[in-house]
Amino acid sequence: MTDASAVAKSQGKSFQDKDKPTEVRLSNITAAKAVGDAIRTSLGPRGMDKMIQTSNGEVVITNDGATILKHFSLMHPAAKMLVDLSAAQDIEAGDGTTSVVVLCSSLLSAAQKLLAKGIHPTTIAESFQRAAAKSVEFLTDMSTKVELSDRQSLLRAASTSLNSKVVSQYSSLLAPIAVDAVLNVIDQTTANNVDLNDIRVIKKVGGTIDDTELVDGLVLTQNMIRSAGGPTRVEKAKIALIQFQLSPPKPDMENQIVVNDYRQMDKILKEERQYLLNMCKKIKKTGCNVILIQKSILRDAVNDLSLHFLSKLKIAVVRDIERDEVEFICKSLGCKPIADIETFTEDKLGYADLVDETDSDGARIVKITGMKNVGKTVSILCRGANSLVLEESHRSLHDALCVVRCLVKKRALIVGGGAPEIEVSQRLMEYARTLKGMEQYCFQAFAEALEVIPTTLAENAGLNPIAIVTELRNKHAQGDKTAGINVRKGAITNILDENVIQPLLVSTSAIELAAETVKMILKIDDIVQTR
Repeated sequence: MTDASAVAKSQGKSFQDKDKPTEVRLSNITAAKAVGDAIRTSLGPRGMDKMIQTSNGEVVITNDGATILKHFSLMHPAAKMLVDLSAAQDIEAGDGTTSVVVLCSSLLSAAQKLLAKGIHPTTIAESFQRAAAKSVEFLTDMSTKVELSDRQSLLRAASTSLNSKVVSQYSSLLAPIAVDAVLNVIDQTTANNVDLNDIRVIKKVGGTIDDTELVDGLVLTQNMIRSAGGPTRVEKAKIALIQFQLSPPKPDMENQIVVNDYRQMDKILKEERQYLLNMCKKIKKTGCNVILIQKSILRDAVNDLSLHFLSKLKIAVVRDIERDEVEFICKSLGCKPIADIETFTEDKLGYADLVDETDSDGARIVKITGMKNVGKTVSILCRGANSLVLEESHRSLHDALCVVRCLVKKRALIVGGGAPEIEVSQRLMEYARTLKGMEQYCFQAFAEALEVIPTTLAENAGLNPIAIVTELRNKHAQGDKTAGINVRKGAITNILDENVIQPLLVSTSAIELAAETVKMILKIDDIVQTR
């Protein structure tokens, strides 16, 4: 009999639950572990990718944990908790979405063994929470402070995040873009969070990932209207964003007018012409020379006649601005949306040095640069040879942006490559020796469960996990805190020299969230179906 069960038996406190709760708990743990095993192979720089075919025939290729799990159609309620866990990590830290699920399923395996020894689920859950809090303390101890002015460290963290993605060979290009984008939209001295809505990633198929660029300004995917011969390049632009239509008004109800006289017909056409001309003149009077028109569902946003007038007045037109872009455009240009021609005044215009339509790799884009009263926003123009590469490159870029955001939230870095997990695992083992009773066993189980990360890294890189993890433990026991798995060389090396570093927030939030989810799953003792 194992020690733990011996202790439990001798005190006559061995926890024997009724059959049903035990079954339910087991089924929950098994379901959640299955999700962890499915996603486990895509952890780390040598992780594999998953190809997902959605119900409408789209294909997604990715190794981002949150994306894979989002596309899973899971029936089991406990398995769905792991999807939420991954989404929570995505929101909190943005990176480490795979690790958090792998960690959670490993903790559940540990819990299952403890349950089999007859330890009460609540004891396990609460000890795990305390162990998680202790792990966060240890991680914080071994982290190094970083300043936002230390560009090199930020770049190294962003590159590490990109290394496990398909676009890893472009990390030298994408990492600086991510770092600069975040630093441009915040005030470095006071900021403690980044609103990623201020960074707009625009995806255009065409060219290669090498053509991805950071635009200090605004990029529109809509094209300028050339049909009437209006300008496509405007310097010293005054830009208006309008939400009304430059076309003749329509009555609210369907009705027909029967015209039986040519003079009346002329009169109608003349009125229409006059109505549009007055509108265009009012627009010109404010000095506006670029118009962005919001997409309209009721009637045509512009017709040929108004385009003709606008091109005569040398006003450039971009139409079909989406409703959800309006806020970002207004923030970037410092303009206000104009809902009616009567309220079209000069104080609502935005100013820019240049509005230009450029043609690059078979796709036309409108770039607006040199804003006067700049709201802090940037645009990243993301390019790729096909939509699969483009989507994955966008996801990788988002992860890199999140990593830089983590460093703004919590300005500390730790090493990567499985080093922090092993270090924390050993420190927890030492700490567990100072505890008494059941808690000691739970802490030891938690410490062992943390080793799943280095084990999986080694497995995915095709190394011998047992040999590697044993050597790693040995190095850490000798006090070499930065020893980690170097997957490129297939050996244990000092991981700091390889520049493999990650934000503290990614690891701490992963451990906290995983422990919380385990607690939730362990506390469930029955599943009730409602009709």
